[in-house]
Amino acid sequence: MSNTPTAELHTDPATPVSERCVTSYPVRRAFRPGVVYPPAIPGVAGMIDIHCHAHEGQQDALSLAKVASENQMGGLLFKTVGPISGAEYRPARVVDGIREQLKSWSDDAGLKAAGCWAGYGITMDNRPPSLERLRQNIEDGIVAVWLPVFNHANTLFKVGGKRIWWDKSAAPSDHTGPLPWDEAIRCGFYLLDEHGKLKPEIADILRAIADANVALFFGHATHREIFAIVELLDKLNFKRAVIDHPFSPFVDLDIPLMKQLTAAGVYLNFTYDELSPLLGVDPARMYEAIRAVGVEYVTLSSDAGEPLFPNSAECMRLVSSYMAAFGLNAAELEIVCHRNPSRLLGLDS
Repeated sequence: MSNTPTAELHTDPATPVSERCVTSYPVRRAFRPGVVYPPAIPGVAGMIDIHCHAHEGQQDALSLAKVASENQMGGLLFKTVGPISGAEYRPARVVDGIREQLKSWSDDAGLKAAGCWAGYGITMDNRPPSLERLRQNIEDGIVAVWLPVFNHANTLFKVGGKRIWWDKSAAPSDHTGPLPWDEAIRCGFYLLDEHGKLKPEIADILRAIADANVALFFGHATHREIFAIVELLDKLNFKRAVIDHPFSPFVDLDIPLMKQLTAAGVYLNFTYDELSPLLGVDPARMYEAIRAVGVEYVTLSSDAGEPLFPNSAECMRLVSSYMAAFGLNAAELEIVCHRNPSRLLGLDS
């Protein structure tokens, strides 16, 4: 069987404006949680954002941590932070410095510092996955690992990428269109071999993640990769697996697949990025999906950091408010914004 993902679902999570306004206008008119006094960010107290970005050219990590602390958030898991190119990528060391500065500032301000944790992407520095580098970062104190994302073959196949990632002579601004699958495989990372099985080096990395019991995020894996990973994780009795932005074009899950994955113990992390104008997912459809699978294996996060987005704390207010407006109650929001993120980060123990 071919590994080309052309036979996978290509759902359209957007809803025409003429239809969307029918559901959105009653919701926006009815949702009245209280007056908002900018720049305060109400309603995010205790929330943990398990997917935010703060690398070069994006939001400043320390400034964001201060905003999170001022608004009594539980904490931030940085998917990316500091420089991800050039020097060796050691995000936990960067976050250690942020945490130290934040404590000094919060002590002076008389505030409780929001938690700050580091995640590690196994190809975030655009080098092939390395079990040795993964173990170094686990020893540094990372609490989560991301499989390939922007340089995954699936990303290049769906939206293209910067040619300089695989051709050092290319102009830094040169961005391709979607690549043919064979070219995407050649230029990007893919987790399966020619027989559709996990590559041995990837299986070893997954075993190391399970041994360390840190959270695992699937990145932009195809459906075939997702189910191959789930099969191994089930054998390893691993309980901290997460699929980000299920409605994104890279993941592209419909509700039956979401149900199948949550039944296998995999968490679904819905994001503000999906609701933003850049992806345009209908919040009513996101709510419908959460209601269909239940909140037991659902989280909400920002996936924010780029200058086109609000800051991550504000994105947490937005995504949680949308879901509250459509029908998630306070107890359910507590589960998806605090309890489940705490479980994934190992804080509940």
